[in-house]
Amino acid sequence: MNLEHLWAGWRQDYVTSVSSPSGPTEDLCVFCALAESGEPSEKNAVVWRGKLTFALLNAYPYASGHLLVMPLRHVRELTDVTDEESSELWSATRRAIVAINAAYDPDGINMGANLGRAAGAGIPRHVHLHVLPRWAGDTNFMTSVAGVRVMPESLPQSWRRLTGAWPGGDSVF
Repeated sequence: MNLEHLWAGWRQDYVTSVSSPSGPTEDLCVFCALAESGEPSEKNAVVWRGKLTFALLNAYPYASGHLLVMPLRHVRELTDVTDEESSELWSATRRAIVAINAAYDPDGINMGANLGRAAGAGIPRHVHLHVLPRWAGDTNFMTSVAGVRVMPESLPQSWRRLTGAWPGGDSVF
């Protein structure tokens, strides 16, 4: 078995749906809808909300605790994020790492951005950063053999764990 490449072929339906003409549009951005959904809750998966940015659970996580951090404002390109948004975005990303470490005690953390469809962005219309815990050996045979991921906890459980661990817990709404 070659583990040099990790394939996520089961995500193709999702990626196709959000990037197709019938998927979200500039007028109907799923991230903007969540940004406007009010205070953080299990229902909207928003873990924290600041003045300019927010953090929410990834609906299609690669690991329990997979967070997305992004501007509240609809911004397509990282280069269009204002200096003030950038400062809060980076601060929120650092806080996400603190929360993940406290909630999950992982062996490591992946963080980054897929800028544009060709770079792997599932939703390229609203810039966002990924922050997720990783453990040594966290890819398992189910991913390789059955093309599925086995998540050890539900999204509401992840939400409760991360909101409880979020430093300061000072959401703005």
